[in-house]
Amino acid sequence: MGTRPEQDKLKNVRNIGIMAHIDAGKTTCTERILYYSGRLHRIGEVHEGAATMDYMEQEQERGITITSAATTVYWKDCKINIIDTPGHVDFTVEVERSLRVLDGSVAVFSAVDGVQPQSETVWRQAERYGVPRIAFINKMDRVGADYFFCIDSMKEKLGANAIPVQHPIGAENDFLGMVDLIAMKAYLFKDETMGAEYTVEEIPADLKDKCDELRAQLLEELATVDESNEVFMMKVLEDPDSLTEDEIHDVIRQGVCTNKINPVLCGTAFKNKGIQPLLDAITRWMPSPIERGEIKGFDAKTDEEMMLKPADDSPLAALAFKVITDPYVGRLTFVRVYSGTLTKGMTLINTTKGKKERVSRLLEMHANQRKDRDEFFTGDIAACIGLKQTTTGDTLCAENTPLILEKMEFPEPVISMAIEPKSKGDREKLSVALGSLSEEDPTFRVQTDEETGQTIISGMGELHLEILKDRMLREFKVEANVGKPHVSYKETITTAGKTDTKFVKQSGGRGQYAHVCLEIEPNEPGKGNEVVSKIVGGVIPKEYIPACIKGVEEGLSTGVLAGYSIVDTKVSIVFGSYHEVDSNEMAFKICASMAIKDAAKKSSPVILEPIMKVVVTTPEDFLGDVMGDINRRRGKIMNQKNERNVVIFEAEVPLSEMFGYSTSLRSLSSGRATYTMEPSTFERVPAKIQEEIMKK
Repeated sequence: MGTRPEQDKLKNVRNIGIMAHIDAGKTTCTERILYYSGRLHRIGEVHEGAATMDYMEQEQERGITITSAATTVYWKDCKINIIDTPGHVDFTVEVERSLRVLDGSVAVFSAVDGVQPQSETVWRQAERYGVPRIAFINKMDRVGADYFFCIDSMKEKLGANAIPVQHPIGAENDFLGMVDLIAMKAYLFKDETMGAEYTVEEIPADLKDKCDELRAQLLEELATVDESNEVFMMKVLEDPDSLTEDEIHDVIRQGVCTNKINPVLCGTAFKNKGIQPLLDAITRWMPSPIERGEIKGFDAKTDEEMMLKPADDSPLAALAFKVITDPYVGRLTFVRVYSGTLTKGMTLINTTKGKKERVSRLLEMHANQRKDRDEFFTGDIAACIGLKQTTTGDTLCAENTPLILEKMEFPEPVISMAIEPKSKGDREKLSVALGSLSEEDPTFRVQTDEETGQTIISGMGELHLEILKDRMLREFKVEANVGKPHVSYKETITTAGKTDTKFVKQSGGRGQYAHVCLEIEPNEPGKGNEVVSKIVGGVIPKEYIPACIKGVEEGLSTGVLAGYSIVDTKVSIVFGSYHEVDSNEMAFKICASMAIKDAAKKSSPVILEPIMKVVVTTPEDFLGDVMGDINRRRGKIMNQKNERNVVIFEAEVPLSEMFGYSTSLRSLSSGRATYTMEPSTFERVPAKIQEEIMKK
């Protein structure tokens, strides 16, 4: 077993993500970080379509990040693994799985817009995983940039404990740099060297009072981070000037690692100002894998909780958080190593699936360039080749300690469309492409419609399916025709019901016999289906019970009104009978499937439609038209608030009414309103619409 390189000591490793609303400048920040840390010799620009991290053609064309790319940079004596995450709502799953493996993140906000809807979603996701966050207010050079407005908007919308640790010097065109409130020095960036050089000077006289006041507030807040650190408290109260910079940094680090504070920095990534202080902040305040503490897992056999120490000599535990198909090396699985050492050629157990896997090669990735490695250590992000069955969210571990790290839950797709190859020659390629894409993306599903024989693809939104279709054409060279998107409806029951069903077939030779009685009732919305056996006294032999349950589950997968799957139903198998000779598993499976259909018909079934949470930001002048349009789409306005000459309102709108919404919003607001949309709940469709759906 090799040893870890000196500069990669575990305490010096930082796994961080950069998260933000679309267009807040997250990829530009990543580009600058790569440039100043010596990873790139030329800065790539997003708007020129040359950003390194956005290496997919679609990302360069659209100027958005779609896949999270992993890369490693060194700054001072730290190794920083950066996982670039997308900001677009259709790709929240990308963000979700990246956050799961991060130890800290930098939330980038636009100085003009403050907290936008998507940054709110991502922030909440980070909160759920307990990921420490620092904030970087970007675009300070833009017209309308306002640092303190952004901090207020973080406090108000995110409930963040946002504490400025810098004060900008100038704004808009006159943005020159920032004052560091810890060292109480001004950093002024030189435009002629692309911001690579900056001078450290005294604080400009006109900012001195404001900076003194902010520093006092900062120290007061820090005094509350650790109640047991009395020395620091006393110094803050009695003699703040005696505090050393190191003492202040230590307390900030503690506050960040325990999620008590969110320090706020500022800059403009595009004009190359403020990136070096941001890198310093990442290395000084972000936790290493050691500070994130022991890793919780569950024993794969007994389900008991197990704790693992993050150390190279602990048993291996790693989480696969992303699968991509690479044109050169085939299937790449990205894993975060939580403990132990991952070595080339090693045999692993995928405990989630109960399968063995072998790692044939290990790669260190830098966006889309790669370098072979023999081993990776605790805290590293590795790309493995050779894992055949591992998908996103699976746990990989050494053969002697089978444990499962927590599972990832993925939302159900809400929109689907039919897809077919343009020519016979494309048929084979299409099935390969669909297979690869559904392995990569757990929110993308592929199924065959049994009645029409069509292939149906489902995903999280129009853009999601649009990009996937685009990727098929480019990466897999598949020509395909795509039908109009249609909504994934569901069915459910509204009253309790019961059924007594027999399946008897006599046709020469051995017959078939099964008899099943079911009781069904509505389950709580969103709870899913539950199937339980209440059979006593062996009226149905216990070896046939699994077949009955399977039959019920299959029956629930196609509804009785329009063939959509039935959800939120509680099914109890209560009685039945069997025949010594003619009963078998197949007969009980068919009988249970017939029984559930019969019971559902008697229980006032209804169709449910997906409802989307839509957040619209519009200038006040267009508010009436935009709201009127949402009302026409059967939308319910939930709340609205005014902010710096725009109105932001939230509405719940059926997905079926939202097709083509972006075009109509653009024309209603002369292109000035924006919106985000994410799945919210399922609700009953109005009777008139239910009739139309059933006719189809």
